[in-house]
Amino acid sequence: MKLATIGVGNAGSKIVDRMLEFESRTDRNLCQHVHAINTARTDLAKPDYIPEERRILIGDTNQKAKGHGVGGDVEVGAEVASADIEEIRRAFDDIEIHEVDAMLVVAGLGGGTGSGGGPVVIDALQEMYDEPVYGLGVLPGEFEGGRPALNAARSLQSFVTKVDNFIGFDNDAWRAREQTIEEGYEQMNRELAARLVTLLAAGETDDSEVAENAMDSSDIIRTLDTGGVSTIGYAATQVDNEAGEGLLDRWSGDQTTQQDDGSNATKIQGLVRRAVNSRLTVPAEISSADRVLVVVSGPPSEFSRKGIESARQWLEQEADTVEVLVGDDPRKQSPQLAAAVLLSNVTETPRIEEIQNQAVDAQEKIAEQEAVREEEINDLITDENDDLDPVV
Repeated sequence: MKLATIGVGNAGSKIVDRMLEFESRTDRNLCQHVHAINTARTDLAKPDYIPEERRILIGDTNQKAKGHGVGGDVEVGAEVASADIEEIRRAFDDIEIHEVDAMLVVAGLGGGTGSGGGPVVIDALQEMYDEPVYGLGVLPGEFEGGRPALNAARSLQSFVTKVDNFIGFDNDAWRAREQTIEEGYEQMNRELAARLVTLLAAGETDDSEVAENAMDSSDIIRTLDTGGVSTIGYAATQVDNEAGEGLLDRWSGDQTTQQDDGSNATKIQGLVRRAVNSRLTVPAEISSADRVLVVVSGPPSEFSRKGIESARQWLEQEADTVEVLVGDDPRKQSPQLAAAVLLSNVTETPRIEEIQNQAVDAQEKIAEQEAVREEEINDLITDENDDLDPVV
């Protein structure tokens, strides 16, 4: 798959930067075009891999931002993105649309720029292009405080309803308690990047081997075509990849070869089970998924058609759907065998439901506050009128 990837806000830009880093380390080719959009000049200087000419500062002339960020204010984030939308559109004109299969907008939903400006960017992309626009939203953890939680509660619905599919990542489920907040963010960004790139780069081979069970962009797009909220599972194991033979080379009928294939089949089955039963990017009930897609990536010598078929059958039972696609992504020089599992349109997601309930509560509190404020103003006006001397 080929993507145009846009990071909005500090968290979104950092994740895109880690995706580019993982691509570079694993010789993959996913992100054809990248952009980082932010309201803070200092944060735009931080990425290591995003080209400087693809970094867009918005809101620098806005009196509430002035190039220093929006202070976590969702409304200001949306305001500055809307005001600078023509500049954003001009940057998107550089996207050579014939080179991409879809677009991915990445944002932290706890910050003001990502949660407020992200939906504005999504609207602009959908107006300009016909290709699918996916969203990746990072849900803030409780350790981040009440303001980010409120921001996420207010913006989540906008993301989910606007994009063709929303992939969630829950900070609460991923941060190790012994880590500092900054260490936790960095580790989580790398974990997320590995999952995204392993999954979405399927079909873009490194010219080392031809896939036995080919997975391409159309399979990924079809799986994400359900809409709704999706989550990703992942597991990897180190392998000895000195033996470079492919799957067809090992089907010679030799007893040792058959034993090796049996061992590889067991390894792949176990890896897929680990991926599904490990931490998902956002916790969800597996059986609530509409469609499932699995990418097994690594040295072709480790692949097993029997293992892939067994993994598919197991997933059909666990997810309670026949809409399961499993394919391999050959990476001859890779030191790892990895499995990335996409669960599309999961409907039982406790954390998402919690945030949506927070959104309802937040709207009610805002309405109550506005009603109290209006009542206080009316009382003040009444008191002032009472104090006026009567006109004779």
